[in-house]
Amino acid sequence: MTENTVTFADIQSAAKMIAPLVFRTPVMTCETINALVGRELFFKCEHLQKVGAFKYRGASHAVARLSAAQKKNGVCTHSSGNHAQALALAAKQQQMPAYILMPETAPRVKVDSVRGYGAEITFCEPTQSAREETARIIVEQTGATFIHPFDNSHVIAGQGTAALELLEEIPDLDAIICPVGGGGLASGTCLAAHGINPDVKIFAAEPEGADDTFRSFQSGERQTVGIPDTIADGLLTSVGELTWPILKQHLSDVLTVDDDQITSAMQLLWSRMKQVVEPSGAVPLAAILNHDLPNDLKKIGVILSGGNIDLNKLTW
Repeated sequence: MTENTVTFADIQSAAKMIAPLVFRTPVMTCETINALVGRELFFKCEHLQKVGAFKYRGASHAVARLSAAQKKNGVCTHSSGNHAQALALAAKQQQMPAYILMPETAPRVKVDSVRGYGAEITFCEPTQSAREETARIIVEQTGATFIHPFDNSHVIAGQGTAALELLEEIPDLDAIICPVGGGGLASGTCLAAHGINPDVKIFAAEPEGADDTFRSFQSGERQTVGIPDTIADGLLTSVGELTWPILKQHLSDVLTVDDDQITSAMQLLWSRMKQVVEPSGAVPLAAILNHDLPNDLKKIGVILSGGNIDLNKLTW
């Protein structure tokens, strides 16, 4: 692995390294939802991962790869929530400092969790430029290693282990659908799935209010998100410079859904499966419910990416 490339072998290596650190999350099915969509869906329950999201896979792998000198100075990142929590916990378990930049609009449940893991939080304006500039200053002051939420090869390799586990358990999937924001999970999923079976179709699902990956896929060139407007707060960032070429090469399509469709998918997961999934995590199911996928895709893996929702602000 180099700083700008990730391979299937890197994901296999990451899986071995983080096996003692992460949960091997369950794969669930639901007969009612299967009947509703006319397919077999296999839900990879990353909302049951440590910190309540797949992000712990990439964060724990990136921290585990640091040198002793780097660990002494700690880590820094910017994140609206799930990567922040993941890196904070990974750093805590290695007894190293963590400096987290969070937008002022970050959900309280995620802020409280980051603080609970002992990280030092700095709030900034909810713009990419504000995040990056503040992070640059903190890294300069502390000597911490910056761990990007998605444009980091070790993070991508770690995120890909979720799909690796899914296909180990259900090897004959026709397709996998996962959410996409910056693209760390989606690109890792692409590399893991096509490393095992080049014929499996990979779909990314995205909110209409932050549809940069959809526009990128349509135009063939990486687009930025602009000003996002969606309840899926984990998918607000633009697709990354490192993740986009992977997605462009491997994705079959990018499917968008609106906030009402996301909310309905969240309700369905709760009412039929008793699973509390945050808006970002429900986006893939919303896409399946609201798009006409090819009829030959009978067995579909669905990555439920996270479950960190403020129960006092349920969207329904």
